[in-house]
Amino acid sequence: MKKLKFKRLYIVLILAILTACQNKNKPDRSNLVFRYNEHSDITSLDPAFAKDQRNIWAVHQLYNTLIGLNDSLNLKPELARSWTVSEDGLTYTFKLRDDVYFHKSWVFKNKKRRLGARDVVFSLKRLTDPNLASPGSWIMKPVESIKTLDDVTVEIKLKEHFPAFLGLLSMKYCSVVPEEVGSGEIDFRKNPTGTGPFQFKRWIPQEKLVLRKNPLYFETDSTGQQLPYLEAVAITFLPDKQSEFMQFVQGNLDFMSGLDVSYKDELLKADGQLKEKYKNQIILDKSPYLNSEYIGFYLGNSQSDVQNKNLRKAINYGFDRQKMIKYLRNGIGIPANQGFIPKGLPGFGGIEGFTYQPEKAKKLMKKYIQNTGHKTPQVTISTNAQYVDLIEFIQAELSDFGIKVKVNVLPASTLRQKRSSGQLDAFRASWIADYPDAQNYLSLFYSKNKSPNGPNYTHFESRFYDSIYKKSLKTSSQKQRVQYYHQLDSLIIDEAVIIPLFYDEVIRFKQQNIKGLGINPVNLLDLKNVYKTK
Repeated sequence: MKKLKFKRLYIVLILAILTACQNKNKPDRSNLVFRYNEHSDITSLDPAFAKDQRNIWAVHQLYNTLIGLNDSLNLKPELARSWTVSEDGLTYTFKLRDDVYFHKSWVFKNKKRRLGARDVVFSLKRLTDPNLASPGSWIMKPVESIKTLDDVTVEIKLKEHFPAFLGLLSMKYCSVVPEEVGSGEIDFRKNPTGTGPFQFKRWIPQEKLVLRKNPLYFETDSTGQQLPYLEAVAITFLPDKQSEFMQFVQGNLDFMSGLDVSYKDELLKADGQLKEKYKNQIILDKSPYLNSEYIGFYLGNSQSDVQNKNLRKAINYGFDRQKMIKYLRNGIGIPANQGFIPKGLPGFGGIEGFTYQPEKAKKLMKKYIQNTGHKTPQVTISTNAQYVDLIEFIQAELSDFGIKVKVNVLPASTLRQKRSSGQLDAFRASWIADYPDAQNYLSLFYSKNKSPNGPNYTHFESRFYDSIYKKSLKTSSQKQRVQYYHQLDSLIIDEAVIIPLFYDEVIRFKQQNIKGLGINPVNLLDLKNVYKTK
């Protein structure tokens, strides 16, 4: 019996030694895998549902659109080799590349399946299917018709002139899927099939998503080497941001996006720079982000104190945005002193916005009191818990001018519902661009877009504003459109419809060995050019 036990132990030891030797001789391939974390589980790998950043990032690795954006937000060819626009701006004709193949799939019997014009038409028309109920269906509202002219040519006709249309086509909603999706054979949870640089490998909800290199990918680098460089992308789903931070600092994650209160003071100094202890391990990248953070005034309630323009202007001049960004956001963000259009878009700047001017705020308060007889105006600003510190900062600053601010903290879902239904006198909000054109921001104040049927939550209404806004939609001249945008932004500031707080910034932390990872104002994660040094 003892001999048998000894023999078993001997076998176990031999196997352990052999395994150790194998692992020792096995090459370390961790430098070929890019690892990042999503706080919330990805809800879908169907591009028709690529609404949130968590879905957009994953979808971007798996699929391509007709037209893409570079890091400067300039349009670039992707699946379309070229395109033309008719003189009247209504007809767009796209010529497709002839070297693009979908990921290998059992649906194609594991044979190479080339991209065709029918796939593009199917994918775009699919967005309007009421049974699908895609949140991106609005993209096709300007479209009159879409059809194939031949196997590699697609024609799209618009109902009316819309210069920003090409920008819409760069959105992930417009990613191209094979027309076989219509037969129901492709399950986006089990075998999502696109043309992107990575292909689906495994998805364990709330645990991990793994993508592998697409050996059929059509893009190459400047030397002719096929992209992507990485062999795989591994996405984990740790819900706790502090845990994500610890994993990143320990080197178990290659990349981390955004700044959370749980670790901002650990990583950054008050001026927004990395603390000395992390400078040899971490690289910090920052870029303007197409996101304007603001407080909106609801102008549809005649009984509210905020109906008075002098009060709204006094509030805007009565607090220091520079100090707010420095001490509450560790220098991340740009004080919104130049209107509503954020930095990074044509149309930004060129107008005089709100800065901290206490004397001007005092004079405006005197006018308010003379006009209304109210010595102590009260303003309730509603926000969610994430932004309470900003609103309390404004509350303290405005008390010097006799303005009483009540902070109303609501769950994010309740805040959105009440804001949309006009139940809040003042509300904190943000607007992240759907597409890279300032018209996207200025649409928030067009009278026909009043909530709940549109994004005009303030219910601002001006015939003059509407007339300029409509003119901006009808011109193809970028120079002329920027002039219109300046006019529109100036009107919003002059009427003090909102309190611009700050223009957000994309902030990314990456390990020192990560190369080729760009940064852009729409915070799109593009991994096809990324590689890791050992």
